[in-house]
Amino acid sequence: MAAQFGRRLRAGAATTAAAALAVAALSASQAPGVTVDDSGRRTAGDAQSTPDADPPAESATGNSPYYTDLPPLNTPSPTPTIGSPAARGAAEAGIPATVLDAYKQAAASLRESKPGCNLPWELLAAIGKVESGQAQGGRVDAVGNTLTPILGPQLNGNGFANISDTDGGVYDGDSSYDRAVGPMQFIPSTWSWAGRDGNGDGEKDPNNIYDAALAAGHYLCRYGWDLSTESDLSSAILSYNNSQDYLNLVLSWLEYYRKGTHEVPDGTGTLPRDRSDTGNGGASTSPSPKPPRTPGTPNPSPKPPANEGGGSGSPSPKPPSGSPSDPGTPSAPSTPTDTVDHLEDAGTADLTAMAGDTFTQKISTRAETEDGEAVGKVRIRFTITGDSDATFTGGESVATVLTNASGVAVAPALKAGEKTGDFTVRATVVGRTVSAVSYTATVTERVASALTRTSGTALTCPAGGEFAEQVEVKATYRGEAADKVAATATLIKSVLDPSENDKGPYFKDANGKTVRTLTGLKTDENGLLKLPKLYADDTTGTFLLRIDTAGGATLTVMLTVEKAAATSSPSPSASPSA
Repeated sequence: MAAQFGRRLRAGAATTAAAALAVAALSASQAPGVTVDDSGRRTAGDAQSTPDADPPAESATGNSPYYTDLPPLNTPSPTPTIGSPAARGAAEAGIPATVLDAYKQAAASLRESKPGCNLPWELLAAIGKVESGQAQGGRVDAVGNTLTPILGPQLNGNGFANISDTDGGVYDGDSSYDRAVGPMQFIPSTWSWAGRDGNGDGEKDPNNIYDAALAAGHYLCRYGWDLSTESDLSSAILSYNNSQDYLNLVLSWLEYYRKGTHEVPDGTGTLPRDRSDTGNGGASTSPSPKPPRTPGTPNPSPKPPANEGGGSGSPSPKPPSGSPSDPGTPSAPSTPTDTVDHLEDAGTADLTAMAGDTFTQKISTRAETEDGEAVGKVRIRFTITGDSDATFTGGESVATVLTNASGVAVAPALKAGEKTGDFTVRATVVGRTVSAVSYTATVTERVASALTRTSGTALTCPAGGEFAEQVEVKATYRGEAADKVAATATLIKSVLDPSENDKGPYFKDANGKTVRTLTGLKTDENGLLKLPKLYADDTTGTFLLRIDTAGGATLTVMLTVEKAAATSSPSPSASPSA
């Protein structure tokens, strides 16, 4: 049935046929693995875009209509570093900040929960573009809720699938038939099992881009699909909306976004024009009257009233060329993000930690208006930059936090890696371009505060022999085992002269040569360090072995070389008597 929608681009049989052929040819020409001849006809190469197995019968959207706009033929600019000011580039390559953040967070979550799926965030962006025009150009608030409901037409069998109401109208406001809901266009029956809480507010709301993006990721990653393979990728996309035209279109946007994209402020994304059932407009933003919520039903996020005008399923007026929004659509209501003038440090203490440790201090940033008033419910993105392997708790280099009523966002705890030195954490506002606040964090080398021998046995050896016991020490820091601490061991001349001795006990290198200084040593995970075997030359007496660690912990071990025991010769035989 969805393929049927793709053919209804214009009224009139001749126009419909011509438009459908044009879309199919251009979709095919831009889809990976699909080739066309000079006349735009699909060739045998398009067989590669067909999955090896038939797609599942279910569909995330109920095979609802979708936007058919194709990506530009020009290559977009590469994606800038996350958290940098919005880049300039092709308008179609711009993705609203909160929407882009939701896609990347969802993909990062799937990398942990289903690493074998290999879900690229660009696939979520491609589907979000085709399903809702990136949440209608990013018309979402700071927590990701759409400013007005995004609803598909009634699935009443009149040119569409016939799906009777399954949610009592809780999600779609329609108690007669189901409609696709939200920026990723889930039908209620699918959302009931596929829904996810992507923004951590305890709700699973299809009208929230964070929830919907995470749900779409899990939906695409079911059945053990590996989306890095062509057949599984095609199967997953077709399971979302079972149409070859839809598959080609999503693959085209996926390829486009993979070549580069950039972040634009929320509400400024390019709106799509053409839809598979009408040829213009988009999913309706005018729901049926919202039914009262009854106990035990899901709690859809509160939304402002839908725009007055067209009924559910009616296309929006087609905007003029170059217009960012429909001229008849009221301006989006102001959000807290719109009022942020600048960011301020909220009393962050010095950020210093030893390699491998968690920073005891957290970064705090405050969002303020021009008059210095606090702004709550604003998303602050914290990004680690510089040559560092430090991460936030959870292993990510980017974290997004909502400001509280005092306008303060507290970043997750930082965990130092093994690279020492300074790095920077930048705080920016998601969905608005204001100057970033930068924080410098320092990672110091691992240190020990104390060294002790693990054995009390005296270390003695005969001249020219070898010590029976190897020296082992334990390093601690504030009473805890100090792991991976650098150390040096040197056979010194005396306590007053710590230079290397040129006689007495020694170590051997890999070639068996005499060595009296060992460098590059490190304690193990338990803080233990066992030195190689020691040997003695012919010099007898008392000698000192000094072990130094990073942080200043030092231990001096006494070694004794004794005179070798004399070997007695056998007595000569007595001469026989004369």
